Amino acid sequence: MAKTAKAAKNSVKKALTRDQVAVEDTWDLSSLYPDSEAWEKDFAKLAKKEAGFEKFRGTLALGAKELLACLKFDTEVDRLGERLGVYAFLKTTEDQANDEAQRRMARFQSVASKLAEAASYIAPEIQAIPAKRLQELMEEKVLKPYRLVLERMTRYKKYTLGKKEERILAMQGEMAQAASKAFRQLLDADMKFGTCKDEKGEESELTNSTFMEFLLSPDRKVRKKAFEQYYSQFEAHENTLAATLSGSIQKDVYYAKVRGYESARHQAMYGDNIPESVYDNLIESVHNHLPAVHRYFDLRRRKMKLKDIHHYDTYVPILSELKTRHTWDQAVDVIMDAMIPLGSEYGEVLHKGLTNARWCDRYPNAGKQSGAFSCGSFDAEPFIMMNFKPDVLDDVFTLAHEAGHSMHSHYSSKTQPYQYYNYTIFVAEVASTFNEQLLSQHLQENADSDLQRAFLINRDLDAMRGTIIRQTMFAEFEKITHAMCEAGEPLTSKSLQETYKKLLEQYFGPEFEIDPQLQLECLRIPHFYRAFYVYKYATGMSAAIALSMRVLNGGKQELDDYLSFLKGGCSKYPLDLLRDAGVDMESPKPVDMALNHFENLVDQLDDLL
Repeated sequence: MAKTAKAAKNSVKKALTRDQVAVEDTWDLSSLYPDSEAWEKDFAKLAKKEAGFEKFRGTLALGAKELLACLKFDTEVDRLGERLGVYAFLKTTEDQANDEAQRRMARFQSVASKLAEAASYIAPEIQAIPAKRLQELMEEKVLKPYRLVLERMTRYKKYTLGKKEERILAMQGEMAQAASKAFRQLLDADMKFGTCKDEKGEESELTNSTFMEFLLSPDRKVRKKAFEQYYSQFEAHENTLAATLSGSIQKDVYYAKVRGYESARHQAMYGDNIPESVYDNLIESVHNHLPAVHRYFDLRRRKMKLKDIHHYDTYVPILSELKTRHTWDQAVDVIMDAMIPLGSEYGEVLHKGLTNARWCDRYPNAGKQSGAFSCGSFDAEPFIMMNFKPDVLDDVFTLAHEAGHSMHSHYSSKTQPYQYYNYTIFVAEVASTFNEQLLSQHLQENADSDLQRAFLINRDLDAMRGTIIRQTMFAEFEKITHAMCEAGEPLTSKSLQETYKKLLEQYFGPEFEIDPQLQLECLRIPHFYRAFYVYKYATGMSAAIALSMRVLNGGKQELDDYLSFLKGGCSKYPLDLLRDAGVDMESPKPVDMALNHFENLVDQLDDLL
C-alpha cells in the first residue's frame, strides 16, 4: 500500500524549477543588463541622482534654459530608472519565491520612492508660474521638445498640492503598494492548490497557470473537480484576500480625496483625458446586448448536451473533440502568416523577436508569475512573458496579443523621444487585440471544414465574451465598490462577494447555474489592484475590430494610418490617436458594432452546429 502511494506520488508531473528551464526558452535580458553586476553599477548611479534635483529648486520660473535643464535632468533620471526597474521587475516574475530578485526589486522601489520625493517640488513649482509667464516660456524654441509635457503638467494644477504635501505623498510610494504586493505573494507563492487528474488519469499540479488547462478538459468531472479544488483555497483565505482588496480600494479613494478629484474613477481617467461617459457608455452598451450573451450560454448548453450550464463549462470548446496543437515554432509561423497585411518590416522585426532575439520567456516553471504580459522600455527589447501550453489554442492568441503590445513598444520607442514614447493602456489594448483579430480572420479563412470554422467562431465568441463582456463586468464591479468606499460603506468579504454575485446573475442570466464558489472570483483578479484599468480591454477590442476591418478592407492609406498610430506613443491623447487611425471611441458606435458582430457570430455558430 505504502509502495503504491509512493509510486503515485513520484508519477505526479512537477513544474520545472527555474534553473531547469532551457536557456533558449527564456528571454534574453542583456539589452537591459548582461548580469546583476551591471545592474548594480547603474543602480549606484541612480541612487546618487537624488541630490541632483535640489539645485533646480526655485529656478524654474527664471528662464527657458533653467526650466529645460531641470526637465532634461528629470528625464535622464526617469530613463535610467525605467531601465533598472524593468530589469528588477522581470527578474521577480521568473520565480516569485526568489529572495534575491525580491530584495533587488525592493531596493529599487526604495530608491525610486526617494527620487520621487526629491523631484516632488517640480510640478508644483511649474504650476505656480503665472499663466502668462509660463506661456512665454513654453513658446521658447528650446522648450519645444517638452511643450506637451508642460501642457499636460499644468492640467493637474488644480489637483496638485503644496510642496510639503506633495513630498509627503511621494514618501508613501512603497507603502501604497503593500496591499498589491501581499496579494501577489499570496496568490503566486504561498497558495497551494494540490494536484488534479486530467481526463487521461494523469495527475498534475493545480496552479494558477494550469487551472485553465483543467477548465479546458472535455471531461466535465475534471473541470468541476479542478474548479472546486481551486476555489477552496480562496475560500480558506477569503478574509485575508478581502482585506488586501479593500486596502487597495481605500488607497485609491484616499489619493483621489486628498487631491480633490470628484472620485477615484475621475482621477484614474483624468490623465488620459478620457470622459467618464466613455466608461458609462461601455457598461450601458453591454447591458443592452446581454440577451445575446445569455442566448450564447444557452446555445453552449444545448450543443454540449448539458442539462444545466456552470461557469466551469464556459471555457472548453463546444467541439472539444477537435484538437489543436501548436508547438512554439508552429505558433510563431501561423502568427506571422496572419500579420502579412501589416507589411514586411512589421513581420521581419516581430519574427526575429519571437525566435532568435529571445524577446519571450516561453513556458511555465515553478514560482513563475501566472498569466502573460509584454513589458516594453525605451532602451531595450520589448519583452514578453508567456506560460505557453502547446495544446491550448488560446495561448497562440495570447502570444499574438502580447506581440501586438511589443510591436507597439518597438515602433513608439524608435519614433518618439523618451518623454513621448510610452503609450497609455487605453491605446495599448487596441494594438494587442488588433493582432488577435488578424489571427482569427486568417485561421477562419484557412479552415478546412465547417466544423473547424465553427470551432474558430466558438473561440471568437469566447474571446469577445472574455474581453468585452467579462471585463465590462469587472469594470462595473470596480465602479460599484469604489463608490461604496467613497460613501463610507465597509468593504468586507461578505459585501464584496454579495456585490459580485449580483453582477454574476445579471451578466450570466437567469438560466445559468451560479456556483457558490464563483462569487469568490472577485478576490482573485490581479487587475483589481490597478483600478479602472480593465474597461480598456473592452474598449480596446471594440476599437481593434473596427480598425482591423478598416486595414483588411482598405489599402495603403488605411495601413499607413494604423502604423502611424503604433508610432504615436503618447504624442497625443488616446482618443485623438484613435481618431487619426479611423475610429471615434467617444461614440458608443464601436462597442455596439462589436456586440452586433457577437450576435451575428452566435447565429452563424448555431447554423453550423
